[in-house]
Amino acid sequence: MSLVALVRLPLAVARAALAALRGRLGALCWSLSPLSLSLSLPSWRRVSTHSPAAPAGSRREREWDEPSPTPTSVNYHFTRQCNYKCGFCFHTAKTSFVLPLEEAKRGLAMLKEAGMEKINFSGGEPFLQDRGEFVGQLVQFCKQELKLPSVSIVSNGSLIRERWFKKYGEYLDILAISCDSFDENVNVLIGRGQGKKNHVENLHKLRQWCREYAVAFKINSVINRFNVEEDMNEQIKALNPVRWKVFQCLLIEGENTGEAALREAEKFVISDEDFEQFLDRHKDVTCLVPESNQKMRDSYLILDEYMRFLNCRNGRKEPSKSILDVGVEAAIKFSGFDENMFLKRGGKYVWSKADMKLDW
Repeated sequence: MSLVALVRLPLAVARAALAALRGRLGALCWSLSPLSLSLSLPSWRRVSTHSPAAPAGSRREREWDEPSPTPTSVNYHFTRQCNYKCGFCFHTAKTSFVLPLEEAKRGLAMLKEAGMEKINFSGGEPFLQDRGEFVGQLVQFCKQELKLPSVSIVSNGSLIRERWFKKYGEYLDILAISCDSFDENVNVLIGRGQGKKNHVENLHKLRQWCREYAVAFKINSVINRFNVEEDMNEQIKALNPVRWKVFQCLLIEGENTGEAALREAEKFVISDEDFEQFLDRHKDVTCLVPESNQKMRDSYLILDEYMRFLNCRNGRKEPSKSILDVGVEAAIKFSGFDENMFLKRGGKYVWSKADMKLDW
């Protein structure tokens, strides 16, 4: 180990311990205050998180009395900006805010101290920020300094270059690429078209880079009105991802439906029966992992760009206080996270590439 690495390691441990202590102090102060005032922490330049007032009355009291779930697997949507315009998107570009890198690292260290084993970076499009350098540095920090078992990214893949794999590939366990159709005309209808670039051709290029740089390859597909009749068996088997996540198109008030929404996803919605028929048509794909609307609403821990947990149980995204203000334990109580559903849907699996038996 180099001299630089020996110096950095104890500093990283100290930072994580200090972040956890601040988070616990924040949680204690927040729970004792009837006004839910967030703790002002002197060691960082305060970033406005626009956190709403704490949930009022019986809901707050009920959820505060319940034991806090463990943030085993966290999805951090650190940016809402995207270069695609998917019509069903349920995390739209309502702000352009991105936390400073060091603040994002501090929050990640707090999550690790609270029990996080897997972090998934998403958006928006994660590779938009600093041409992928921002997410690359977060990936390296989580694997090298926090030593998380699993670090993953969800991306549309359009902005990823081979030089990124050369620099950061060793720190990334899983790269998930969103692909909703293997018909480029359908991709254009959905909103994944980008001029002369071909989404499907790019998917195959990324698959090859994942092989060359030892990154597990995953595909995410949102099943909607435009692709529900498609047969993807042949293409998925040829690409051979470690997992193929198949989501049912989901409506979220204020994101892709309603007056304040930036998208109108109603025309993309399919019935439960339609979704089951799609799944049945692809039942022989061994890597298929189905996700109905009910599973999606309750079984994901989602952090927004301000590091607030988003509760989707009521069909809209209700934010907690930021973990940077009140700590993980206090914020997670209002996440709506169903730990049992998380386990039931197979949320915990072999997610470290060191444990995967893959033919790179």
